[in-house]
Amino acid sequence: MYIERPIDKLLLEWKSSKHLKPLLLRGARQVGKSAAVKHLGETFENFIEVNFEKRPDMLEVFHKIHDVHELANTLSMLYNIPVIPGKTLLFLDEIQASADAIKSLWSFKEDFSELHVIAAGSLLEFALKELPSFGVGRIRSLFVYPFSFDEFLMAEGKDSWVKAKKEATSEKPLLTTLHNDLVQHFRTFLMVGGMPASVATWVTTHDYRQCQTELDDIQLTYYDDFPKYAKKVDPTLLRNTLQSVVIQAVKKFTYSMVEGGYRAEEVKKALKLLCDAGIIKCVSHTAANGLPLGAEVNSKFRKYIYLDSGLLLRILDMDLGGARQMTELVLAGTAEDLVNKGGLTEMVLGWELVKYNNPRSQHELYYWENIAKGTRSEVDYIIARDLKVMPIECKSGVSGKMKSLYEFMRQKHLTDGIRCSLENFSEIEHQDNNNNGAVRHVQLIPLFAISNLYRESESLAERF
Repeated sequence: MYIERPIDKLLLEWKSSKHLKPLLLRGARQVGKSAAVKHLGETFENFIEVNFEKRPDMLEVFHKIHDVHELANTLSMLYNIPVIPGKTLLFLDEIQASADAIKSLWSFKEDFSELHVIAAGSLLEFALKELPSFGVGRIRSLFVYPFSFDEFLMAEGKDSWVKAKKEATSEKPLLTTLHNDLVQHFRTFLMVGGMPASVATWVTTHDYRQCQTELDDIQLTYYDDFPKYAKKVDPTLLRNTLQSVVIQAVKKFTYSMVEGGYRAEEVKKALKLLCDAGIIKCVSHTAANGLPLGAEVNSKFRKYIYLDSGLLLRILDMDLGGARQMTELVLAGTAEDLVNKGGLTEMVLGWELVKYNNPRSQHELYYWENIAKGTRSEVDYIIARDLKVMPIECKSGVSGKMKSLYEFMRQKHLTDGIRCSLENFSEIEHQDNNNNGAVRHVQLIPLFAISNLYRESESLAERF
C-alpha cells in the first residue's frame, strides 16, 4: 500500500524541471525513499531500477563502463527496457554500495542531462564522505524523513483537519471538539510513529500490535546494519550507544552512561556514525546571541534524539523492558503529564521542526542552557524565524512555570517566544518585573500544529 506524501509533489516538480539534474534522495533506512521513487516511476513510460544490494553483479558494470551513454545502452539491454530521454526513469537504489555509480551521477549531468536519473540509499552519508567533492553543483539532494503529523493525518483522510489547524491562531483558536480530536490523534501518532510501514499498517488495520510487529522488523534491520560499520566502530558499541540515546533522550548526553566502559572518544565516534546513518540527530547547545545559531555552538553540551517515537517505544520494550510506563503515559496520561514528564513529546517536537523545513537542506537543531555556575535553566529548542532568534519551550501549564523561557528572553533581549503543549492556540503576555516592566509575548502553539511555524508561500518550483 502506497500512501501519497508531499514528497510526491516535489518529485513531480523535479520531473518537469527545465534544468534537470540527477536527484539524490537521502535519509535513514525505510523512511520511504524507494517507495516514493517507484511511485514516480508510474508516471513514466519506462522504469529501470538498479538495486545494488539485490544485484551485486551490477557493481562490475558501473566499474567498467564510465561513458554514461554506453552505460544507459548496457542497462537497457540487461533489463530489456528502452532508455529514452523524457520517457524513462533510471533509479539507482542502494547506491552507497558503488562509488562508481555515485560518480556516474556527475557524468549523467554533464553528458546525458536530458535523462531522468534518481539515486537513493541507506548509509549513503558514509559513502559521500569518501567523495567529499562529488557532484558539487551537479547533483540535487532531497532529504526524506518519516511521516510528519500532518502527513499522518492526511494518510487517515483528515485533510480538512490539517487545513483547519493551519488556519488557527491565538485570535481564532480551534473548536474545542476538533482540538480534543487532534490531541487524541497526536497520542496515536506517538504510538504508531511515522515510519511508512507502520503508518500503512495503522491505516489499514488500526491495530497497535500489528504496527509494533512492523516496527520490530525495522528496528532489527537497523541492528543488522551495524556489522556494516565494523571497520569504523564495534557493532556492540553502536547498539549500546543507541540504547543509551533512548534512555537519555532530550537530556544532555553523558558518555559514561553507555554500557561497556568505553572511552568518551569511542562513544563520540559511534554517535557520529548513528547521526550519519540518520538514526539519531544531534541537538547542539548554542549561545544564541544572534544568527546563525551554529556560529556559537558549545560542543561539550549535546543532546540526541532518536529517529521515531514508535521505534523508540519498541527499543524500550524489546531491549530495555521499560515501555509500559511510557505507553500508559501516551495513551492514558493527562495532557500535562505527557508533555512535562514524557520526554517523548520533546523528541517529536524536534523532528517536527526538521520535517517541515525545506527538504533540500539538512537542518540542524539547537537548544540553550544557562551554563553559568549556580544556575539551572534550559530552553528546549532555538530556531531562526523571520531572521530573528526564536526560543521554543515544550511545556504544559500556566505562564508562571516558564522560568527558563523568560530567563532566556531576558538575557537575549527578546520580546517573543513560543510554548508548545497540548493546549489550544493562545497568547500570553508576561510583564517582566525584573527588567523595567518589559512585556514578553509567548505564543502558544499545540504540539500537533508545528507546521504553522513554516510558511507555505514558497512554491515547489522555488525548491527545485
